[in-house]
Amino acid sequence: MRKILFLSVLFLTAALSQAQEQTKIDSILSLMTLEEKVGQMTQVTLDVIGEGENRFSSYEPFNLDKKLLTKAVKEYHVGSFLNTANNRALTPQKWYSIISEIQNTVKEESRLNIPVIYGVDEIHGATYTAGATMFPQQIGQAASRNPEMVKRGAEITAYETRASGISWNFSPVLDLGLDPRFSRMWESFGEDPYLASVMGVAMIDGYEGEDNNIGHPEHVASTMKHFLGYHAVTSGKDRTPSYIPQDVLREYHLPPFKAAVDAGSHTIMVNSGIINGVPVHANYDLLTTLLKEELGFEGLVVTDWADIENLHRRDRVAENDKEAIKMAINAGVDMSMVPYEYERFFDNLVELVKEGEVKESRIDDAVRRILKVKLALNLFETPVTHYKDYPKFGSKEFERAAYDMAAESITLLKNEENILPLQKNVKVLVTGPNANSMRTLNGAWTYSWQGEKTPEFSEQYNTVLEAVQNKIGEGNVKYVPGVKYIEEGKYYEEEKAEFDEAIAAASEVDYILLVLGENTYTEKPGDLNDLYLSDLQTELAQKLAATGKPVILILNEGRPRIISKFEKDMQAVVQTYLPGNYGGDALADVIFGDVNPSGKLPYNYPRYPNALIPYIHKHSEEQTKAEGVYNYEADYSPQFSFGDGLSYTTFEYSDLQLDKTSGKEGDKIVVKVNVTNTGKRAGKETVEVYTSDLYASEITPDVKRLRRFEKISLEPGETKTVEFELDSQDLGYFNPNGEFRIEAGEFEFLVKDLKQTYLLTE
Repeated sequence: MRKILFLSVLFLTAALSQAQEQTKIDSILSLMTLEEKVGQMTQVTLDVIGEGENRFSSYEPFNLDKKLLTKAVKEYHVGSFLNTANNRALTPQKWYSIISEIQNTVKEESRLNIPVIYGVDEIHGATYTAGATMFPQQIGQAASRNPEMVKRGAEITAYETRASGISWNFSPVLDLGLDPRFSRMWESFGEDPYLASVMGVAMIDGYEGEDNNIGHPEHVASTMKHFLGYHAVTSGKDRTPSYIPQDVLREYHLPPFKAAVDAGSHTIMVNSGIINGVPVHANYDLLTTLLKEELGFEGLVVTDWADIENLHRRDRVAENDKEAIKMAINAGVDMSMVPYEYERFFDNLVELVKEGEVKESRIDDAVRRILKVKLALNLFETPVTHYKDYPKFGSKEFERAAYDMAAESITLLKNEENILPLQKNVKVLVTGPNANSMRTLNGAWTYSWQGEKTPEFSEQYNTVLEAVQNKIGEGNVKYVPGVKYIEEGKYYEEEKAEFDEAIAAASEVDYILLVLGENTYTEKPGDLNDLYLSDLQTELAQKLAATGKPVILILNEGRPRIISKFEKDMQAVVQTYLPGNYGGDALADVIFGDVNPSGKLPYNYPRYPNALIPYIHKHSEEQTKAEGVYNYEADYSPQFSFGDGLSYTTFEYSDLQLDKTSGKEGDKIVVKVNVTNTGKRAGKETVEVYTSDLYASEITPDVKRLRRFEKISLEPGETKTVEFELDSQDLGYFNPNGEFRIEAGEFEFLVKDLKQTYLLTE
C-alpha cells in the first residue's frame, strides 16, 4: 500500500504548469491524515536528531542518530529541519551526507514520501558552510548603494547554499535599522524604508532569480524577516516590546515587506517581539488580515526560534503551551520552528484540531502553503543537490565579488586636509582590538551563531594588520594591540594588552591606523547598556592622539558606537561596518589609494547617547532658535548623517530640473540633475533624490525622505545627466488611521544642496 501511495505522489509531483499547481497540491493533501498534515507544520533543529551527547557538542564530529531521525519523520512526519549541527559550519560534503540521509529516511520510512525542506540563516554568504564566500553584512551592503552588487552577492550565496544541499535561506532582513542600541542593526539595510526596499528586492532576485524559479538548482527560497517592526523596540533591547501606531507601521516598516511580497519572495518569518502589547506570533490582524489578505502573500509563514512556546513561557498571553499553539496557528502561522520538543507541539496541535479549537481548514491552508514551496523548490524530484555539481564554490570569481562589495561599502566619513590616501612608503602603527581579527571583520552568523568560531575557518584571509603588511611591507608596519577582547567573555569584555607599549610605539611611525569597534554578537547576547565606545578603546584613542602623530580611525562595528569623546582629535574616520573575509584587503586598498571610497552611511551616526534622532524625523527635532521669552531651540546634531560619504575626488551638482512644475494625482514626475567629477581621479558617486512635503493636514510631515538613488562612475572632468522618474504616490503619507492620503500642496525635490518646488493640484 505504501509503495502505491509513493508512486501516486511521485506522479503528482511531475513538472506541471503553474495553472495545475493548486490541483496537484490538493491531490497530495487529499492523501494526508491529520497527523501527516501537522507533521508538515513542524520544524526541528538538527541537533535533536543527532547521535548521543555529541549532538550538542561544539567540538565532536556530528552524526545523525538513525533511530531519532526515523522517529521524527515516520512517527511525527516532521516536514522541516533547520540550523547547523552543534553551532558549527560544516563542509559541503558533510551537509550533503546529512541532508541525503534525512531525505532517504523520509523515502524509506514515511507513508507519502513528502520531502523535507531544510532551512539555514545564510545572511552574508553561505554562513554555515566551510569554505563559502563571505560578503559584507547587510548594513555594509546598504552602504554600497549598489543593488546590482547586492543581487550578485545573493546569487553567489544561493549557489553556495545549494552546493551545501540546502534549499531554504532565512534571509533577507527587511526590518529597519532605526536604533543604534539594537543588537541586530547590522543585519538590516539601515534606517530608510526605500533603501531597504530596493536592496531587499535585489537580494530576493539574487536568491530566487528574477522569475522566482526556485526550482532552479542555483536558486533558493528566500525569507523576508522579521514581519513586522522587529527592530523598533522601545528599550533598544532584542525581543522587547514596541509601540507602533498604524501610520508609523505602514509609512516606515511595511514598505520593504510589501516590495518583497510583490517581488515574489516565497516565505516570511515572524517578529519575535510584541507590538502595542500583542505578541506578533499571536496577532491575527498582522499575520492574516494584513499579510495574507491585504498584501496577498501566498507563501509560507514560519515562526522564529521557539516563539510559539514564548507566548506562554515569556510573553504570558497563553496559560500553557497548548493554548499558545492555538493562538499562533489561528493567527496565521503555517510552520513552527519548535525547535526542540517537537512531540509536544505535534500532539497538542492534533488535539486542538480534534477538539475543534483549530479548524482543519486552517491546517489545510498551512499545509498547502508548505507544499507549494516544496513543489516550487523541485524537492520531490531533487530532494538534495550535490556539491559536485557546483564547481564554482569558493572560486576566485566569487571571492572577487565579495572583495568588490567590501570595497564599495567602506565609507570615508572624515578626511582632514586630505590626509588619505597615504603614500606606500610611510611607516604606520596598527593598533586596536579589531586590528588583527577575522572574527570582528565578519561579525556574527559567520561559521557559528555568535561568530566566535570564525578564526578556525578563516586563516587564509587577511586581517587589517595582515592586509596593511602586504600592502606596504612588514618592515613599515608596527603592530601593538593596546586593547584586546577577552575571547571567552561577553562581547563587550576587554582588557589592556601592551597598552603603554602602543602609546610609546607612536614615536616610531608617521601615521597611526587605529582600528576600533566591537567584538561579535547578535540577538540577546548583543544587548548593551552604554552606546559610547568602550572606556579602554576611548582611552587608547585619546592617548594616541595626544602623541601628536596623525591618527586614522578605522571603525569595524555593527552599529554606530559613539566616538564624540575623541573624534575631533582624529584626522580621518573610515567606517568599514562588518565587511567580511575580504574587508581587510579592501580597507588597505582604500587607505593607500588603490580604491577610491564610495560608500554612503545607511543611518545617522549619533553624537551622544541621548541624541538618537534618525534622518527621518520631524521639523520640531531640528528647529532653529525661536526668539521670545523661552528661546526654544532643537539640538539635531548627528556626528555623521545618513548619506554621508567622502571620495578622493570631488563632485559638483548642477541644473536640477523637473519636467513640470505642477501636476495632478497620477502624473509622473521626471527629475534630472547634472553631476560632474571636478577632481583629478575617477570616482563613484551615489546621486540621491529626496522630497519634502511642506505642509500636511493630518500628520506632521517628515523633514525629508529618500525617494530614488543611483550610483554612477565618472572620470575626471566627466559630466553625466542622471534622470529619475517619480509619481504622486511618492508624495503621499499614511494618516493616524493607517489610511493613505495624497494631498494637494507644495513639495520640494532635493538633490544635494539643490532644490526645486512642485505643486500638486486637486
